[in-house]
Amino acid sequence: MKADDPRVRRTRARLRTAVLTLAAEKDVGAITVSEVARCAGVNRATVYLHFPDVDALVTDAMEEAVTQVARAAALCPRDAPRDRTPEPLTVLFGHVAAAAPLYRRMLGPQGSALFAVRMRERLTAELAGRFAGGHRAGGLDDVPAETHAAYLAGALTGVIAHWVTGDPPAPAEEVALAFWRLFRT
Repeated sequence: MKADDPRVRRTRARLRTAVLTLAAEKDVGAITVSEVARCAGVNRATVYLHFPDVDALVTDAMEEAVTQVARAAALCPRDAPRDRTPEPLTVLFGHVAAAAPLYRRMLGPQGSALFAVRMRERLTAELAGRFAGGHRAGGLDDVPAETHAAYLAGALTGVIAHWVTGDPPAPAEEVALAFWRLFRT
C-alpha cells in the first residue's frame, strides 16, 4: 500500500472522518472497528489494512489538531507580560474550546492514552525546538532544555485535560491566562 496513492489517501480520510464523527457521539473506548467501517462505508478488513486499532486511528485523525496546539504553545513569547495572555495561547485555548467535546472524550477517563502521549510528545518536540533556537527563559541553564520542554508539555496536557473535563469548564480566556502565569515560571 503506497501512502501517496489517491485511493489510499481517500480511504484514510474517510476513516478519519468516520472515527471523529463517532468520537463526537461516544467515548473513544466504546467505538468499535465495525462501527468505524460502517460509518466510513468500508469493510472491517480495510480498517485493519490502514490502522491496527481504533486508538491508533483516532490519534492519527487528531494529528492536525495536535500539531496546531503544539505550534501555538511553542510560539508564546517568553517575555510577554504576566497579566496578558499571548495571542498564540489565546488561539490554542480557543481551538480546544471550539472542539471541547472531542478533547473531553480524548483526554477524559475513557479517552485515548495514545492520543495523550502523542500530544505530550508533539508539545515536547515543538518546545524543545523553540528552546534550541534561544527562546527560553533565563536562569534555567542547569536544567536540560528537553527536560524543561517535557515538563511544560506535561503541564499543558494536564491543564487542558483538567479544563475540558471540568463541570462546567471554565471560560477559555480564564484558563489561558492562568496557564500563561504558570508557563512563564
